[in-house]
Amino acid sequence: MTQCLLMQGWDTCHSEAVAELYEVAFGTKFAKAISRKSDRITVFSNSFLPQFSYVASIDGVITGVAGFQTQKGSFTGGLDFNGLVDCLGFIKGVKAALIFSLFERKAGVKELLMDGIAVGEQYRGLGIGSQLLDEIIAYAAKNNYESVRLDVIDSNVRARKLYEAKGFVATKSEYYPYLNWLVGFSGSTTMIYKINKSDF
Repeated sequence: MTQCLLMQGWDTCHSEAVAELYEVAFGTKFAKAISRKSDRITVFSNSFLPQFSYVASIDGVITGVAGFQTQKGSFTGGLDFNGLVDCLGFIKGVKAALIFSLFERKAGVKELLMDGIAVGEQYRGLGIGSQLLDEIIAYAAKNNYESVRLDVIDSNVRARKLYEAKGFVATKSEYYPYLNWLVGFSGSTTMIYKINKSDF
């Protein structure tokens, strides 16, 4: 496992680098909402809220990001109607907002909700995603959350194996093949990690 610097949030000078990481990992998922890659990167760069994330870096290069949501706010909190219209214009912004609403999830009381983990392609397989996930779990424990929840899509077998290895347990699966053309996947599984304070 490669050791890297892990920290909560990032300096605004790294916003585009974080957006590009997220685009590589999730761009296909959002392509129907925002068709142009350059527009997606611009929207992400302007919309992500650093305080609701952890990033990994090696020699000053951002190599991974893990976003989260609580009832106080969200990593993707800027991807709202007003933010999308400001970035894309009214017509494209409304279209994007409607499609993004299909992905909308809310954190429950005493629950931290994951907003996705993205690791640069050349850094995958080095344990960076695992280290970021550990930071998220530790943050949840430190701040008195009782659980961490995430949704993993049916095609991301590798990610599901990581979550299971960390102690996440599948609680619910949903299938919606009729939306595959729109969102790029046909089902997802909700997984929950129960915080045990004695482990921290």
